[in-house]
Amino acid sequence: MQEDFQKEELVIDKTEEEKKIELIMSVLKTKRELDLANKNFETAELGLVDYYVYQIKASKSKLDFLVNKAKQKGISLEMIEEIYFRRNQVG
Repeated sequence: MQEDFQKEELVIDKTEEEKKIELIMSVLKTKRELDLANKNFETAELGLVDYYVYQIKASKSKLDFLVNKAKQKGISLEMIEEIYFRRNQVG
């Protein structure tokens, strides 16, 4: 029986710029999740209301955490909002 071995690769830390971009992308993703949870809550059937309330609370908590993290790293909310609007433009 022949065994296959995978070549080891060096783990390279991300640069500060890459970390900032990843953080911004996480903020944008969480904002989209919050928006979707709010929309779903508005049209939820009676049995799903609690589920969407939970999703909204969880997304808000995560977004607050990420925004505070972004502020600590010197990322302004205007930068995040500008990227968000650019990514969500229609046409």
